[in-house]
Amino acid sequence: FILQYMSGFGNEHVSEDPRCPGALPEGQNNPQVCPYGLYAEQLSGSAFTCPRPTNKRSWLYRILPSVCHKPFKPLEEGHLTHNWDEVEPDPNQLRWKPFEIPKAPQNKLDFVSGLHTLCGAGEPRGRNGIAVHIFVCNSSMLDRCLYNSDGDFLIVPQQGKLLITTEFGKMLVEPNEICVIQQGMRFSVEVFGETRGYILEVYGAHFELPDLGPIGANGLANPRDFLVPVAWYEDRQVPGGYTVISKYQGKLFAAQQNFSPFNVVAWHGNYTPYKYHLEKFMVINAVAFDHADPSIFTVLTAKSTRPGVALADFVIFPPRWGVANNTFRPPYYHRNCMSEFMGLIKGYYEAKEEGFQPGGASLHSMMTPHGPDADCFEKASKAKLEPERVAEGTMAFMFESSLSLAVTKWGLQTSNRLDKSYYKCWEPLKSHFNP
Repeated sequence: FILQYMSGFGNEHVSEDPRCPGALPEGQNNPQVCPYGLYAEQLSGSAFTCPRPTNKRSWLYRILPSVCHKPFKPLEEGHLTHNWDEVEPDPNQLRWKPFEIPKAPQNKLDFVSGLHTLCGAGEPRGRNGIAVHIFVCNSSMLDRCLYNSDGDFLIVPQQGKLLITTEFGKMLVEPNEICVIQQGMRFSVEVFGETRGYILEVYGAHFELPDLGPIGANGLANPRDFLVPVAWYEDRQVPGGYTVISKYQGKLFAAQQNFSPFNVVAWHGNYTPYKYHLEKFMVINAVAFDHADPSIFTVLTAKSTRPGVALADFVIFPPRWGVANNTFRPPYYHRNCMSEFMGLIKGYYEAKEEGFQPGGASLHSMMTPHGPDADCFEKASKAKLEPERVAEGTMAFMFESSLSLAVTKWGLQTSNRLDKSYYKCWEPLKSHFNP
């Protein structure tokens, strides 16, 4: 099997497995008898009555419909939660050391059992909220798949690649790429050793490309660089039982069926999983003076009902040139009405070269002050201002949200990765005031 993709963000795609030419019905969605004796099934990602620009749906032509399964039963959810009241709120600047990946023989974890919720807000029943999860795993999902009834998963692998089989086809997602598995889509994750990454889950909105305003028609993440898998099916019986896991209202449930759910021979529509390589991002930046706001680095946004306010933005800080004159070039000191969760895929983040490590994270909560550490401030205040490469060999990212995020007990205590001395990086800042 050769991995192939179609390109374009939110396009109307048409795909059929080449083993069954003509599997897509001609000129209609739901014929009395589908080609090859397939079943037609619609997957709706939006209300039927949404305006055309936001209307999301795909038609799947499958060997058996997904309704053929035994009843769902509760499944132990481990460290997955949307209980935001487990521990008292903590307004401090928080930083985590790289999250530990268990060794395989003692503790086998696949993608689902390796999900750990770090922080979040809102809740899936009201269809408004987000959660940030860390995944650490060392084994592939065998004869089991997951679908998220609550919302969309934006997956950011940091160590190890993911071979993701979906109902729409297969995607290989490596560090420095991201993928989005939208609400309701079944998927299974194969890994090739110790694997770690971050997930931004959004309830109640889908990710879209940000509007460009005065930037014009081109720039940031270009629509043609988003890739969608091509149809691939397996007609596989699983007499021992195939497990379909549903994440529903924040809990996990499992149902058994005796065939593979990846039995879609053809599909068409605009509601699909997709992936994107972060190196394709066209960086926009200030070329005269001052520091443009980090919103210029937005890859994807999930809009709230308030214009210009995101439920969640996915923002990256890629390699680029810094040329601003008479300017303190690192990120400025800041207090924000948004919550800022940061992760590091590789390299060294310019404002925190010590302590903020790949596979770790930080959270600067609503109105909690943050900014460059003392070392960074002193160096940047005295630096000779020449054109310089910034963040070479580095990729940091931010999940930014208008919601006030609560940290879980796992994040604050059980994970044992919280850096208790984070605040000390600002202690050496001294007054330069000279009246």
